[in-house]
Amino acid sequence: VPHPGDTYGVLPRPCRALVLLNPRSGAGRALEDFQAVVQPMLAEADIATTVFVTERPHHAHEKVRDEDLSQWDTLVVMSGDGLLFEVVNGLMERPDWKETMKKPLCILPGGSGNALAASINHYAGNDHVAKKKLLLNCTFILCKGLHTQMDLASLSTASGKRLFSFLGFGWGFISDVDIDSEKYRRLGNARFTLGTLQCLAKLRVYQGRLSYLPAAPEQGTSPAPGDPQVPVTNGQAGGSVPPAGTEAPGALPADSLLVPLSQPVPAHWTVVPEEEFVTVYAIYQSHLSTSLLMAPAAQLHDGCIHLFYLRAGISRVALLKIFLAMARGTHLDLNCPHLCYVPVRAFRLEPRAATGIMTVDGEALACEPIQG
Repeated sequence: VPHPGDTYGVLPRPCRALVLLNPRSGAGRALEDFQAVVQPMLAEADIATTVFVTERPHHAHEKVRDEDLSQWDTLVVMSGDGLLFEVVNGLMERPDWKETMKKPLCILPGGSGNALAASINHYAGNDHVAKKKLLLNCTFILCKGLHTQMDLASLSTASGKRLFSFLGFGWGFISDVDIDSEKYRRLGNARFTLGTLQCLAKLRVYQGRLSYLPAAPEQGTSPAPGDPQVPVTNGQAGGSVPPAGTEAPGALPADSLLVPLSQPVPAHWTVVPEEEFVTVYAIYQSHLSTSLLMAPAAQLHDGCIHLFYLRAGISRVALLKIFLAMARGTHLDLNCPHLCYVPVRAFRLEPRAATGIMTVDGEALACEPIQG
């Protein structure tokens, strides 16, 4: 559904697409599905494809980081969300990232999660579908050639990593399900159902401090002051933000809302009083997987991080109810006292110990303080 203020571009005709495809993603059918379902539709739409089949982790990352991409009008990722994460971060490592990031990216579901594909299908106003139907819908969107902007989140970790994320950051229960269920990826999306039941059996609590900058001033507080005076770039404190256009060419965008992780969060941030969580998940798209509509309010380009956290003390039954309701996006209507949701512009999470897996766009990260 087009939103006021959204600007749309249209791919040229004829169009040249570089398709990055992971043959082992999901149930391992991506290449067959591409040849049987996608290629005939693209040929009909005058989209010529060059297929790059990845052979190992980081293969796509290196390809898009080092390759001359000027010969293609669009980059198409046919895989799960993990391959798109590689592509986005590979593009952001290029000295010409500002130009290259203007090249339209397309996701075709070939994995077991396919959260971004499900989100785009949802934003397009299509019915909730999965598997082949979702692939057809996403291919049809590519054939029509309409593209618009999408938000990325910039994440910085205590060890100095800078990551760019299009889907979400998680810690605790949801990340455990994501990583523990990898071994069932042949089951497709059902892997998450099985993983959820297994993780429910050994429900754990995670200790840490969560802070955030609310997207709208909360009732009863004075409006937030402007950006903090000490921006941080790549984890290093800098002087004041240079005026636009004067940054070194190729310099990454400044995290203007963040102060270094070694400093306390700015005074106008909210610090969550509880420090024991079952899960923390910051998502910027509507869907967490094809069957989980986590942030019904999310849009592609809303400038907002949708922060969810579950406080410790929730029962297994209540947790299961939340996950079942999430299939329809009605989990907030349950009014569960342990489930909190707040739209934010920035967040910080400081785990008390390096326990539990952190994930970004479904990929595992070492557990350490992180902000975005």
